[in-house]
Amino acid sequence: MTSITEDAIAPSRKIGAGIVVGSLGASWQFLRRWPVIPAVIIITLLFSAIFAPWIKPHDPLVSHGVFQQGPAWTADGNTKFFLGTDDIGRDILSRMIEASRVTVVVVLLSVVVGTVVGTVLGLIAGFFGGSVVDEGIMRVVDVWAALPQLLILLTIALVFGAGVTVLVISLALISWPGAVRLVRVEALRLRSMDYVDSARIAGANNRRILYKHIFPGVINTVLVATTLSTGSLILTEATLSFLGAGIPPPSPSLGGMISGGRDYLRDAPHIASFPGLALAAIVMAGNFLGDWMRDRFDPRLRQIS
Repeated sequence: MTSITEDAIAPSRKIGAGIVVGSLGASWQFLRRWPVIPAVIIITLLFSAIFAPWIKPHDPLVSHGVFQQGPAWTADGNTKFFLGTDDIGRDILSRMIEASRVTVVVVLLSVVVGTVVGTVLGLIAGFFGGSVVDEGIMRVVDVWAALPQLLILLTIALVFGAGVTVLVISLALISWPGAVRLVRVEALRLRSMDYVDSARIAGANNRRILYKHIFPGVINTVLVATTLSTGSLILTEATLSFLGAGIPPPSPSLGGMISGGRDYLRDAPHIASFPGLALAAIVMAGNFLGDWMRDRFDPRLRQIS
């Protein structure tokens, strides 16, 4: 009787195992095809930035008199301060939520400014490829890219002072050269296409050709360049704040929070570790999303699924 029962159960076990394996395989293929995890991280960042005034549990600038309290799941923690408090008693979770708002505003503005400038210069350089205009633009790009960017940003902060406006301009200054190179390459390719020649024969001037015929073809490249530069700009903003040349205190920033907690890594590592983990997750999500967009929009680089 026992053997008969086991023989009857064995096929169902195999079927169940096959269903589980198939489900895991399908989930893995879905995660490979679509950037689910990076999208969740970016959406969480944007949600925190937009609704920060309503979702932060405490005032991020006010001390609650509980210094270096651990997270809620530790022995000395409580649920009032879920991620604990910093060295002067401020809620770490509230400060991280507020820091995400500052990061999104600064990086978004700098990306927009840098992308617009880089796209315009890249279109002009690509359309007039091989001319004096192209050579002049690309030599400026080469010289600017060869300069020590971090040193220049620190000098700007030292001369004009740390602040949101100065930080936006500084990040925009380092974001435009990459867009120029990518857009120029694509514009060089598109200007030799048949439909561009047809438009030129039909009497279209250079301005119309650039705006109506070449610019729509480089939009995908612009989107990819923007996404890929976002992660590096977030990291640069955090680096400047860490060095005291970014968001001025007491306004919270991830880099500033990491800098403030570095002296307490032995006794209260959560002060710097949670902002550091959040920064790493955001930067990696931006890079992964940029890689996915590049593979998605460029058929020559699409991965074989």
